[in-house]
Amino acid sequence: MIGVLRARMRRFVHRVMTRRRIDLPLAAGLFVLALIGLATLYSAGDRSLALVGGQAARFVLGGALLLLVSRIPPPVLRSWTPGLYAVSVALLVVVAILGEGRGSMRWLDLGVMRFQPSELLKLTTPMMVAWYLHPRQLPPGWKDIAVVGILIAIPAALIAEQPDLGTAVLVATAGAFALFLSGMAWWRIGLLVGAVVGMIPIGWHFLHQYQRDRVLTLLNPESDPLGNGWHIIQSQIAVGCTRSSSAAACGSRWRRAIRIRACSLARSA
Repeated sequence: MIGVLRARMRRFVHRVMTRRRIDLPLAAGLFVLALIGLATLYSAGDRSLALVGGQAARFVLGGALLLLVSRIPPPVLRSWTPGLYAVSVALLVVVAILGEGRGSMRWLDLGVMRFQPSELLKLTTPMMVAWYLHPRQLPPGWKDIAVVGILIAIPAALIAEQPDLGTAVLVATAGAFALFLSGMAWWRIGLLVGAVVGMIPIGWHFLHQYQRDRVLTLLNPESDPLGNGWHIIQSQIAVGCTRSSSAAACGSRWRRAIRIRACSLARSA
């Protein structure tokens, strides 16, 4: 029995590893974006090679995982999707009971590492939406849209309860985008968008006070220039430095991030 299982596992691994499923233009685009990100980090991080090296190592690890996942046949991923979604949601429940931290730093302490289950839902939620819609007639009708809404609302509500409104919105958006790609009629999309917009005043009353403050600060950072609005204002000043007529003094070249910070501090003083 064990020998049969080992043989099947070897055949599966061989079949997966010999498949070429990398989209080369997409991979090239990701590589260019990674290089731009490292160059920006080198500039903003006082030319710290240690900082850049750490991020580059994460890129390499992510690329290896991308290569591994890309070789898994789509039917296999589809068959795994309900289980992955269920495990991800169950982990959110575990986080609510046993998790450490709060908000966007809500994690499970595994001893050797800290793990944020909410990050899994950014992948498993749209996968679950696609899994549900795959065998059904497209574009979806109201019944299927309602079921998809429930599939999206469950993880989004659990994440918002942590509370981590930003990640909850990202998860809901990822699921909604998968629904959009199913070919929904534009009039249905318009009705759903209108319903979401109409629910904003109601949802506002369920937000925590700090969440309301973040939204208000995003719309008007000058209302709290030395507190929550500080980083937004400094970002605006930094962009202004690179575009102003005195860009040479503020530092318009990519290796002059220190001068841009000095410029932003001088303007905010």
